[in-house]
Amino acid sequence: MAEITLQGNPIHTSGELPAIGSTAPDFSLTDGELNDVSLKDFAGKKKVLSIVPSLDTGVCATSTKVFNERLGGRDDVVVLVISADLPFAQARFCSAEGTDRVKTLSMMRDKHFAKDYGVLISDGPLAGITARAVLVLDENDRVLHAQLVPEIAQEPDYDAAIAALG
Repeated sequence: MAEITLQGNPIHTSGELPAIGSTAPDFSLTDGELNDVSLKDFAGKKKVLSIVPSLDTGVCATSTKVFNERLGGRDDVVVLVISADLPFAQARFCSAEGTDRVKTLSMMRDKHFAKDYGVLISDGPLAGITARAVLVLDENDRVLHAQLVPEIAQEPDYDAAIAALG
């Protein structure tokens, strides 16, 4: 269990992020066409997992736009924005914000992702959704970078995540 804060108030997650050097757990998440997808669907690419509480908040929207802008032109990288939002809401956000170079994935059918990655908030007003975190995986799903953002209202360290991609 990790402790983070929400506007300065302590809250807890269900566990810890996967360790750097470990193999990331597989997952089943739902894409915008309501298909179940897993890590295998992105085989051969480096992956940035931008885990956000909800795209309907300012910081989550900003981080999605930053990753879209800074990494959207790289053919060797896929940016996966993962949240509890429904795929319909994710698609509406991406359309309105022009974030067409990230792939949104929803936990609507299964919260195992949040538990397996240690980011499920277990108490406080946001219990049941994810903390803010960024993981960078290599082409073989080995964890190169992991950041659990200590304050939900803060943006992640974009430069560290991008540097981990090489």
